[in-house]
Order: sequence, then structure tokens, then C-alpha cells
Amino acid sequence: MSVTTDVQQIVPESQSYNDISLTEKAREHLTKLLAERNIPDHGLRVFVSGGGCSGMQYGMAMESEPREFDTIVDSNGVKVFIDPTSLMYMSGSSIDYVDNLMGGGFSIDNPQAVASCGCGHSFRTTENSPASPSASSGGCGSCG
Repeated sequence: MSVTTDVQQIVPESQSYNDISLTEKAREHLTKLLAERNIPDHGLRVFVSGGGCSGMQYGMAMESEPREFDTIVDSNGVKVFIDPTSLMYMSGSSIDYVDNLMGGGFSIDNPQAVASCGCGHSFRTTENSPASPSASSGGCGSCG
């Protein structure tokens, strides 16, 4: 894994930067997607933005290269790009791929999330929690 700032620093995979990890199943599925789309040199951008029924939401996109200051998680040649702001909310997270009766998709297990919607795309951390401890995490409408 490497961290891109003004100078690219190579960090051994065993020294995970902020403990972001990619499961074997996620790595295999991402490799398959990149091959199917004929973009094997691209990576998966994972980001956090405001919104969603719980306050914050995850987003993902394929990108050809990292941006300045991105953290690059390199798992056996499969790359994940994360911007510094998103990294603050995702530290310690594991990115997985789940396939079930409702369909498949990437899933993020985030230890910083104190509440999340049943869809798994929206979450809340202690930093963006409402003042009321009894506040509901809400529902996105796509959760059953």
C-alpha cells in the first residue's frame, strides 16, 4: 500500500495505513469487474459524502489514477483510492463484496459507524450524530 502526497511513499502491505483493508472476495470481484470493462489498470475510488438517511453515505467509482493526497490501498495489485476527508470517516474499515438474494455489491464494515441504515450505504459516526441519544437511524426506503 502507498500513500500519495507531494512525494509518493511506499508502505509495505503488512503496515496498513489507517487499517483500511480489502477482503479476498472484494479483491476477486473488483479484478473481475476491471477485466470485464477492459480497464485493468484502474482502481476503485471509495468516498464518503454528506447525505443518506443516516447522515453520511458511501460512494464508489472506477478511476484511472489516484488524485493528489489520496491514500492508495494496494491489495495484490488491486487498488482502492481514498481521499483524506473520507479516510477520516473510514479508518479501520474493511471493504467486502457480498452476494445474496437481494443482489450483490460492495459492503463496508466501518467500526466508526455508530448507526447505519439497513441498506448499508448510509451511516452515522459520533462526529455527525444528532445531539439526542434517542434519535433514530432512519430508513432509506430501499431497506425492507
